[in-house]
Amino acid sequence: MSSIPKAAEPLLQEFLVAFTRPTHRRFVVLLLGAILTTGRRTVTNILRTVSTLAPGHPSSYHRVLSRRRWSSWRLARTLAGFILDRWVPEGPVYVCGDDTVDEHRGKEVYGKACHRDAVRSTHSFTAYRWGHKWVVLTLLVKFPFATRLWALPVLVALYRSKEWNRKHGRPHKTPSELMRQLLAALIRWFPRRKFVFAGDGGYGTHELARFGYRHRDRLTLVSRFYPDANLYAPPPKVRSKKNGRPRTKGRKLASPQEGVKKAPRTRLTVAWYGGGTRRIEVVSGTGHWYKTGEGLVPVRWVFVHDLTGTHRDEYFFTTDGQMTPKQIVETFTGRWSIETTFQEMRAYLGLETTRGWIENTVLRAAPSLFGLFSVIVLLYAEIPANPWREPAIFWPGKRERTFSDAITTVRRWLWTHWVFATPQHHEAFSKLSRPFKALLLYALAPAA
Repeated sequence: MSSIPKAAEPLLQEFLVAFTRPTHRRFVVLLLGAILTTGRRTVTNILRTVSTLAPGHPSSYHRVLSRRRWSSWRLARTLAGFILDRWVPEGPVYVCGDDTVDEHRGKEVYGKACHRDAVRSTHSFTAYRWGHKWVVLTLLVKFPFATRLWALPVLVALYRSKEWNRKHGRPHKTPSELMRQLLAALIRWFPRRKFVFAGDGGYGTHELARFGYRHRDRLTLVSRFYPDANLYAPPPKVRSKKNGRPRTKGRKLASPQEGVKKAPRTRLTVAWYGGGTRRIEVVSGTGHWYKTGEGLVPVRWVFVHDLTGTHRDEYFFTTDGQMTPKQIVETFTGRWSIETTFQEMRAYLGLETTRGWIENTVLRAAPSLFGLFSVIVLLYAEIPANPWREPAIFWPGKRERTFSDAITTVRRWLWTHWVFATPQHHEAFSKLSRPFKALLLYALAPAA
């Protein structure tokens, strides 16, 4: 670890708690090598990139994912703790979650199934892909070099289809149930923090809402809502004189779509998807969301009408009755950063290029790539300002740093301060002229 650049040591040393020292050294080499590698993120390709910087037999690096004993949960907790301590030290923590499909070839791949691909599907066409569906929980962080929030993955779970679970004798868990487990882990790890979770429609379930309300001192849920949701008043406190069970709900309330027809609308200017602002009209109401056999969950719902006419009408809800309509809308639209993260992981980190097929490798390879996204952004934020923090890519109208800037900068920084700083390379590299060094780094770490 003595050859690792000093700016990277605080983060990489934190990961030691999840490994033995020999495995930790190899994991760090694979992690930094994966940043430098272009193309497929296979262990063989990574070793080809780092070459002599990977001491020991190559098979020992292949075994890091397939056979070595280390805890991905402890690694996730360490990464989340580092992000919160360094970048969100106080106040509520905004998190968002979603799922994405990772295509994987091969007949005997663990956990593989046919899933709907939301990226390639439209309202009139549904695309399916064979591979893995990953349920991802991210922390939303505001960095000084950007105006938008960045979604940093910290917890990842593999969704297994009903057919796969039935074949292997496992109880089936929906993506919403997996997300509940990830949120439960997060609030258990950080008992003094308050989390605000934003999830798409698939995570706006009654079960997850009930979980959020049960832990309302620690967790708030914001998601899409149903226009025809069953809303009721709370049950009367005084029990009637008739025999029988006490009432579980009060009188029936108007559904959100019925309430919108009669209520006046309020105009607001809110932060919108992908940055910028938007003028909208809103209608808000409260009620207790009822599901048979599951009971009541107090919610505040909001109807949103886009005044520009480019976005369809939507309904949102939250388990925190004190949130204003503006806060609810902006919390939900802020989750769009996770879609950007998924797109950039495919473009720059080779999310769909892993080739492991046994259980351990599958459950470690892709989640490690999700964590790698967070590590790259954190390293970019820690690198000294000049000259490495200059934007690597320019285009007309560009106003802030992007992940392409981050990974290009971190790559060039690692080539200079890690690879070329070793004794066998330092003397030769130092003799090169500055223009030739820039040309060499551009070739090794292209700006796209």
